[in-house]
Amino acid sequence: MPASLTSGHGGTCRWREELSMALFKKRTAGKPGEWYYCLEHKKVEEGPDCPGKDRFGPYASPDEARHAMETAAERNLQWENDPRWHDAPAGPSTDED
Repeated sequence: MPASLTSGHGGTCRWREELSMALFKKRTAGKPGEWYYCLEHKKVEEGPDCPGKDRFGPYASPDEARHAMETAAERNLQWENDPRWHDAPAGPSTDED
């Protein structure tokens, strides 16, 4: 380890700060030419701007990314109406009115 990071109390603190920043920095996702819809900024973005947890994509074009929320809503509706999607056992319901 470099002496500047280990010598004295100040060096140790700086080393810990640098380690913390490396571990918890914003991890971006994507490459130039890939398009995403950012859920946090509510806009289309290209390349590695925001963390993957905040984005839908990648999409082939900005127009596809622009419609990401509509696409997600349509897919959710399809899944909700797909009988294979629900884990409830088939048969009569035991719910009482």
